[in-house]
Amino acid sequence: MACPKTVVLVGTLDSKGEELLYLKRLVETRGHRAVVVDVGVRGRPAFLAEVSREEVAAAAGANLADLAAAGERGRALTAMMNGAALLVRALQATGRLDGILGLGGGSGTAVAAGAMRALPFGVPKLLVSTKGSADVSPYVGTKDIAILHSVTDIMGLNPLLRRVLANAAGAICGMVEAKVQEPNPRPAVAITAFGVTTPAAERCRDLLAERGYEALVFHANGTGGRAMEELIEQGTVDAVLDLTTTELADELCGGTQSAGPHRLEAAGRLGLPQVVAPGALDMVNFFRPEAVPAKYAGRTFYRHSPLAVLMRTTPAENAVLGRWLGERLTAARGPAALLLPLRGVSEYDKEGGVFHDPEADHVLFAEARKAAEGVEVVELDAHINDPAFAQAAVALLLRLAERAGRNQEDKRGD
Repeated sequence: MACPKTVVLVGTLDSKGEELLYLKRLVETRGHRAVVVDVGVRGRPAFLAEVSREEVAAAAGANLADLAAAGERGRALTAMMNGAALLVRALQATGRLDGILGLGGGSGTAVAAGAMRALPFGVPKLLVSTKGSADVSPYVGTKDIAILHSVTDIMGLNPLLRRVLANAAGAICGMVEAKVQEPNPRPAVAITAFGVTTPAAERCRDLLAERGYEALVFHANGTGGRAMEELIEQGTVDAVLDLTTTELADELCGGTQSAGPHRLEAAGRLGLPQVVAPGALDMVNFFRPEAVPAKYAGRTFYRHSPLAVLMRTTPAENAVLGRWLGERLTAARGPAALLLPLRGVSEYDKEGGVFHDPEADHVLFAEARKAAEGVEVVELDAHINDPAFAQAAVALLLRLAERAGRNQEDKRGD
């Protein structure tokens, strides 16, 4: 076997000590090191952890005895989560964490997941949880966390739980042992896509590959947009082809797939070359008809799937969205351009489509043009999913990237 790896185990040694010791032994049996981080607060630890609960509390600027005596469960859990997050990040940064395995019920899941979210993309993360069959998005966020449902409660070992924990130990050990054979590194371009803009994204991906670029395609469903913005901040991306800015419409109208108020900011702040299009700004997402706020009664809706009801944006909403596009591009510190598909911004927004509304599109484009002061605006007499649009988008991005490269050379020359 290759050299031993270090797996960090996170859990409460007062209530989950037996299970954590079982996991520790399984990991060590496979030849790896197991480092236990105890995030318990009140009861006596079942065994001595490599990272004690006192150290976890102190890392968060708290005193464990004070947390236990205060009787404020939420405050104590928050402190332990923050302390664990700081400690595991420090372990990973110094080469003492190759993977992380968390274990817990509701509270333990929240603490362990918070620690995992502090780790970079690619670090193996596995969480065994009683919450594994529920909506796990609050725990996962934008991170690559794998969830394994414990099936039974984590309250002492039993035949079912032993099997689940054995699977978990095998999984995390396999993750830390896995090697990725990376091809020669290529510049990475982030692309946003939605079902109704997929043809555009696919063509852009293929055209970029022909030119020696790696495409990182993000699904613009709220989580995808946040993940892209985070990875841009981390320096993972070299340029951005933001074809699908639909998450802004959900942010404006209270839809279910908002990426938050800071969408479309990271690339501009870092000065990356970016081409932005108003892809799918004709729609707002809701899960079911009954989830649509009453104030939207009488609007145009379309049942996209059993769990997706789309609402057409109005000219007034599009005016705001257009201004947001222009203003955020105007604030960019690097080369940026706005590319407008005059024949429609989504598969449903074309002649004969359920969301085809030339007036709403006209307002969107006009306000974006007006707000994009000093930004290159390219109008194309094409639909966003037409091959000509993808070709123009890629050509424009490559031109901006070339300009950015020349600027860097000039700075180095100075």
